[in-house]
Amino acid sequence: MNSTRRSKMTVFSDPICPFSHQIRIILHEKEIDANIESLTEGNWPEEVAIANPYGIGPTLFDRDLVLFNASVIAEYLDERFPHPPLMPVDPVARAKTRLMLYRVDRDWYSHWNVISGREKGNVSKARKTIQEDLTVLAPLFEDSAFFMGDEFSILDCTLAPLLWRLPALKIKLPASAAAVEKYAQKIFRRERFQLSLTPAEKAMR
Repeated sequence: MNSTRRSKMTVFSDPICPFSHQIRIILHEKEIDANIESLTEGNWPEEVAIANPYGIGPTLFDRDLVLFNASVIAEYLDERFPHPPLMPVDPVARAKTRLMLYRVDRDWYSHWNVISGREKGNVSKARKTIQEDLTVLAPLFEDSAFFMGDEFSILDCTLAPLLWRLPALKIKLPASAAAVEKYAQKIFRRERFQLSLTPAEKAMR
């Protein structure tokens, strides 16, 4: 493990991967001093490939600690750098947030590999599922200042990369989901969100 020890936190991040993008948003929102190393799929250094057996998403090296999976990394960063907090302090609110994060991953990001071409599948069905789900949940995007709350949270960090990629994924929301687009534009205008974008992501819109 000593070979992976680094003097400064380093996040290996794919410039077009939405899961890597989630972590870049958190790094900028919390103003964490970390190295962000850009990687492309199929071109990972050996140490990263060994550390992350799934070959997708971000990988974090923090001294002797190595983490993969965006959800795990996000909670670690929020606990290690508690200000500003991205998870609610109240246990009930935290549970509700975790449940929604689970739904976002299971219902929407689970289609990422098919839509992006990493896996074979029904692309049209995957696009339609995301479009319809976002439309049904549109009222949740106008109930609060941010998604399901009055403070910017880990939910916003998780949703923003997906919403940013909708045009590139050829997913067009209907007029009845206008609240989703209004919410998205509010997030996209945040200076720290703009800082989180790679050149490849900027080209998506």
